Amino acid sequence: MKRIALLLLGLWPCHAALADDASGRVAVWAPSVTAGGPALRAQTLRMVVHPSADGAAPRVRLSNLRGTAPLHVGHATLGEQSSQAAVAPGSLHPLTVHGKTGFTLPPGGEVWTDPVRMTVTTQRNLLVSLYLPDAVDSSTFHHDAFDTTYASASDAGDHAGDLDAAAFTAQSTSWYQLSALTVVAPGHDTVVAFGDSITDGYDTPIGANARWPDALARRLAAAGIPLAVIDAGIGGNRVLTDAPNPTQGLSALHRFDHDVLSLPRVRTVILFEGINDIGNDAGPGGRPLTADDLIEGYRHLIARAHAAHLRILGATLLPYKGAGYFSDKGEGIRQAVNRWIRDAGAFDGVLDIDQALRDPADPQRLRTAYDAGDHLHPNAQGMKAIAEVVELDALTRQKPAATRPGG
Repeated sequence: MKRIALLLLGLWPCHAALADDASGRVAVWAPSVTAGGPALRAQTLRMVVHPSADGAAPRVRLSNLRGTAPLHVGHATLGEQSSQAAVAPGSLHPLTVHGKTGFTLPPGGEVWTDPVRMTVTTQRNLLVSLYLPDAVDSSTFHHDAFDTTYASASDAGDHAGDLDAAAFTAQSTSWYQLSALTVVAPGHDTVVAFGDSITDGYDTPIGANARWPDALARRLAAAGIPLAVIDAGIGGNRVLTDAPNPTQGLSALHRFDHDVLSLPRVRTVILFEGINDIGNDAGPGGRPLTADDLIEGYRHLIARAHAAHLRILGATLLPYKGAGYFSDKGEGIRQAVNRWIRDAGAFDGVLDIDQALRDPADPQRLRTAYDAGDHLHPNAQGMKAIAEVVELDALTRQKPAATRPGG
């Protein structure tokens, strides 16, 4: 489609991860970030990070990607979580950039911290603390963390070095100014789960790590397969068009470079997105959506993955009858798109999540046992069922040779 091709002219390949890729450094956590975060005023944030693989020498990517003003970080630390906002004794380390404890990120900028001399395990949550001494009018953030972030009161001063939780009197369920964690883990690679609120873990229990990418990471670890899993889901996100609500993010076409290609040692992408395009009837250029529009968007993402030597697996779209934006027209598009995912051979593999989670008595609906209640999002049991659909050996097969973008 010409409109989609024009959108892609504004994208560029990202090579920032190449040095880390060659050194055995791997991405083990990386939430997609958006604009529209709340204002912050001279306070300390303490955020829970759950690594998907073991490793050493962690680095954190701090982000002002969607910010419109410079972001000054006065003090940053990394430690293991003891309980809630408390840091385990002996585990707290400073986060520095080129040896400096304070630094400034320009609007649209990101920075990797220096490696920290500690080990990271999937069994232990980490706490990243940021003291932001200046007012931030609109933060770069990930809205639906399904984990707890702790914050001090505004103008309460620097508490990034505190071991106890006393200063952290407020809570939210978003991550702020963070976009990745990497570790040195020789022999490991990364798979990116790229999608919308279903991948983001909508309505799963807070702090339970019950999203389907979390369940997949646990399966891989139990099988002894050296793969980390990144959850690049955003609630409300679309494949073809930027959502009108900035917290729902740029389109998959616009964020693919940052959320996938900027991370080291990514080898496989699982694309599971499109139901918000369908439910909102959101075609390119503001016109109604067609199945061909969505398929063309998938083709562009496949080409971009192959150009970067990545394998890309396609997941069929879940049934959504009973959801607020269900329509017969949309169901026709979903069925046509799912047939193409299954039969066209364009993806390097197919995850038939639709078949696994639909109600046999009414295939346009989710099974009741997997329905979170809105007839669109799976519950924790449904999330586990999605992870079970993934054939683990499909994530470790040889990656494809590069192809030309758009081919």
